[in-house]
Amino acid sequence: MSLKVDKADRAIIAATQKGLPLAPDPWAVIAEQTGLPKAEVLERLRAMSERGVIRRVGLVPNHYKLGWTANGMSVWDIPDELAGELGSKVGALPFVTHCYLRPRHMPEWPYNLFAMVHGRSRSEVEGKVARIASVLAPHARAFDVLYSTRILKKAGLRISPDAERIPHGSKV
Repeated sequence: MSLKVDKADRAIIAATQKGLPLAPDPWAVIAEQTGLPKAEVLERLRAMSERGVIRRVGLVPNHYKLGWTANGMSVWDIPDELAGELGSKVGALPFVTHCYLRPRHMPEWPYNLFAMVHGRSRSEVEGKVARIASVLAPHARAFDVLYSTRILKKAGLRISPDAERIPHGSKV
């Protein structure tokens, strides 16, 4: 499914698709780039979100540039009947950037709870993982930490300036 966008919407998407400007008021910069009033830029973004043209405007940091070079996905084997409750507790920890449940693939992969943590060193990540372990105790039967070895592509929606339709549910 694709959704029709007009010239002004395309201009906003084009101005934001490589990231928001690093400025005290990025929306004013986008307004200047598109020739639209700031209030209209914000209203059009809201309307595109409501129509399903875009899902969200979100921050996608480059952890390495921020000095967070040790990035570890902690994976946990916890009882399925406790996964929702324990996952909510882990996800609420201030240093867990995302936490989710995934199916196991036995016997090779017994883990069902995933929690991403970042640190300036592996020892910092290991300290955070130890805090997760204390939240999960005594229910964690096994765990591991998978460290990032490279940065994967982090990009949102990319459209050409003359596109009339964009894929449904895209991210800016």
